Amino acid sequence: MSYTPKVAVVILNWNGLKHLQQFLPSVMSSTWANLDIVLGDNASNDGSLEFVKQQYPSIKVIQNEKNYGFTGGYNKVLSQVDADYFILLNSDVEVSPGWIAPVINLMESDPLIAAAAPKIKAFGQKSHFEHAGAAGGFIDKFGYPFCRGRMFYEIEDDRGQYQQSDEVFWASGAAMFIKKHCWEEAKGFDDRFFAHMEEIDLCWRLKNMGYKVMYCADSEVFHVGGGTLNTENPFKTFLNFRNNLLLLQNNLPFWRAAFTIFIRFWMDLLAIFRFLGEGKRKDAWAVSRAHQNFVMGLFKSPEVRKSESTEEGKSDNSLQVKRYPLKGIYKGSIVWAFFKQKKRHFTDLDQADFF
Repeated sequence: MSYTPKVAVVILNWNGLKHLQQFLPSVMSSTWANLDIVLGDNASNDGSLEFVKQQYPSIKVIQNEKNYGFTGGYNKVLSQVDADYFILLNSDVEVSPGWIAPVINLMESDPLIAAAAPKIKAFGQKSHFEHAGAAGGFIDKFGYPFCRGRMFYEIEDDRGQYQQSDEVFWASGAAMFIKKHCWEEAKGFDDRFFAHMEEIDLCWRLKNMGYKVMYCADSEVFHVGGGTLNTENPFKTFLNFRNNLLLLQNNLPFWRAAFTIFIRFWMDLLAIFRFLGEGKRKDAWAVSRAHQNFVMGLFKSPEVRKSESTEEGKSDNSLQVKRYPLKGIYKGSIVWAFFKQKKRHFTDLDQADFF
């Protein structure tokens, strides 16, 4: 590339002092020539800002007046960042010096590539993939997300089986690369999500606009995971189930969304029974609250969020390329494949069953 795009690594922080102390040194070692590192802060009170300002004065700090969550926090911070590419990076991610170049080079190769993610592996077990993104995200026909290298609780070790960069359905928000103009066209994250699955919603909207989302196998990062909400937190259960319904509402045509959400309500009922059977009453109640919140939201927020936008005077239709069927959708049920057919790995799935 003769011109080096300007890249901004933007870390959203909320009381993450221990992660900043541990992982900022690796981020600061990044070798991209035209690079800004930005810390967006959601009103932390643990000394995070003082630490960064004292130890890393070159980092630009943008402070939010309160905790807007992952979605609102990034929406507010990125509106104040000037770059060709944003990298949304969790504070609990370790990177290597050359981690940026392979992803940017891949994205520069095709104007239709809007977002991408590197290979995401577990910081605590570096031979294994990590739950939050692994080797690229996919989704089934009922809206259940999964990854190459991670299906439900089954996490694979990296044996080079996913060493080919390819188009996927979604890129993990733990280390998401996105072109600024695509972020703005899609109007960023949907604030209603607060946290969890917001990146899947954004990627789905981008794909509905005709863009591609990629997995870059030539770059890898190591993610701790669960830094803000651990896996056993009922609030996380609530967000995952509620946001999954919002995901379907946002991105499917009305009647297909209505049918799929109806099916999901019954499938989620099975999840409630499973939680009760495991003695996790708070999680069972969280699923019920997720359904209640979603239904109430239908009456409180009748206006459907639109991701269409206009580019330099072109009509809206010029952006609605609509590359249907969208690549990265599994035509079957991943729940059925995993729990009934015992297909534990992505490679166990018939690749002919994917769009």
